[in-house]
Amino acid sequence: MTVDKNSKEDYDDRHERKVAYFSMEIALESDLPTYSGGLGVLSGDILRSAADLEMPVVGITLVYDNGYFYQMLDFWGNQSENIIWWDYSKEFERVPMVINMRVNGDEVNIGAWKYDIVGTTGFKVPVFLLDTNVDGNTPEQKGYTRILYDTTAYQRIIQEGILGIGGVKLLNALGYKDINTYHMNEGHSAFLTLELLSKLGDKKKVREKCAFTTHTPVPAGHDRFEYHDVRKVLGNYFREELPQWIGEDRLNMTKLGMHFSNYINAVSEKHGEVTREMFPTKEIDHITNGVHIMTWVHRRLESLFRSYFSDFNHSPVVLEDSHKIYYSELYRRHQLIKKELINYEKSHSWVFLENNLFTIGYARRITDYKRPYLLLMDLDRLGRICKGKAQIVMAGKTHPRDERGKDLIKQIFHASKYLWENYQVPLAFINNYDMDLARKMVSGCDIWLNTPRRYLEASGTSGMKAAINGVPNFSVLDGWWIEGYRLSEGKAGWAIGPGPEDPNAVHRSDEEDAEEIYDKLENEILPTYFDEPEKWMRIMKNSITLGSYFNTQRVVREYAQRAWQL
Repeated sequence: MTVDKNSKEDYDDRHERKVAYFSMEIALESDLPTYSGGLGVLSGDILRSAADLEMPVVGITLVYDNGYFYQMLDFWGNQSENIIWWDYSKEFERVPMVINMRVNGDEVNIGAWKYDIVGTTGFKVPVFLLDTNVDGNTPEQKGYTRILYDTTAYQRIIQEGILGIGGVKLLNALGYKDINTYHMNEGHSAFLTLELLSKLGDKKKVREKCAFTTHTPVPAGHDRFEYHDVRKVLGNYFREELPQWIGEDRLNMTKLGMHFSNYINAVSEKHGEVTREMFPTKEIDHITNGVHIMTWVHRRLESLFRSYFSDFNHSPVVLEDSHKIYYSELYRRHQLIKKELINYEKSHSWVFLENNLFTIGYARRITDYKRPYLLLMDLDRLGRICKGKAQIVMAGKTHPRDERGKDLIKQIFHASKYLWENYQVPLAFINNYDMDLARKMVSGCDIWLNTPRRYLEASGTSGMKAAINGVPNFSVLDGWWIEGYRLSEGKAGWAIGPGPEDPNAVHRSDEEDAEEIYDKLENEILPTYFDEPEKWMRIMKNSITLGSYFNTQRVVREYAQRAWQL
């Protein structure tokens, strides 16, 4: 470890910080490429609420020279990925310290950068971003933190070792020695348990300090590495007892994190049930996700909410009284917000949306289990239903190695051409989905569509963001929407198919779900929107009330009580 002794930087409150929150990605700002999607956005929202509530938290992640990727699409819908060039030295404050760890038997220098998340009271949550592009490293070593979610297992082990082991080393070197809880947001940071074990020398003591959150039941979301690869990369950090502790022929990072944690949670009620079935020997709680209200509510609605609820940003529970908002004000502002989305879309697509058409929004990672094709299964019926009444706007990236995801984007582009040529129905796909585009879409659409395959949606948060902007949900009953639909008594949107109380729900076919989408769109949703405006406005206001519960202020308070020992 080396320290710049000339630096005047100090961390005066480091002894007050009790929680270290580790995440492979954290969305600090839309234009800082330190995230890829929902996991990173949620991490950022949690830390923003921690700052608002003055929680003694510090964040740990990596900084990526080339980000995730910039999505480019051609006329036929072929996705290509461009690396991102950015100078993060202009965005972050350099930490005057370099730590060291051994990777592949060689010493690697790890630098760090600091970014302060500032809450509504001025309280700061520091986030440290680890970096190997520092002097003294070989070109290969400098590339260890080049790309988020590198595609090779070898690089992933290295990155996750730097995050977990390097993160603990950095906190110790900086003087954060009073951490009560190391919170692992997914299994990517689970190697931190090995570093803690080497320092504390006792598994029980490590467990007393660790909490773990799992975010997905999808197998691809649980990293598995060959033990011999982990041993080769991490060397002395590797423990020979790991196969005995984890009980698999490969190292399952989720199981590693769970093995050393005294508190484990899933991210919705249903996800808790699914996760307990996946890991029957573990005691697993659930804390349903939320969103940071001030980050996701449109500025036009923010000013409207302030006129009714002065403290809604600090205590979102007051949004329970959203029925008090005047119809006319909510309608007028939504139309202005919708116009902003459509004006943006017109400069980013060759399919022009129209102000007077009902706008269906769909945006998330494009992958098979999220079923983006469900709305498009019968293009002729969809065209007849939407002609002269409705339009569709979609967005989302797919992983560079997800060939099925790339085919789905091409399928959407084909559908766009078919719907326009045969029915003059606009379907626009906007490229390079990020936080800025998400803000425009969740606030500017008229309804938010979500079609995951049951029960693979651990939580989902885009529908929450739509709801707080008065945009009703139209979703499969999975993840958070099971709770949201129940909490609103079905008055904040529509369900696709039966709920989990029906044992046959999980066996529903794509065709059955698509049929219900078309039926409800044609016979309930569009007639209500065009013929019963007051009823539609009540649905919008009921959507806003969901923000009283599905917010990260509530999430952080629950973490503080149950997981963080605060």
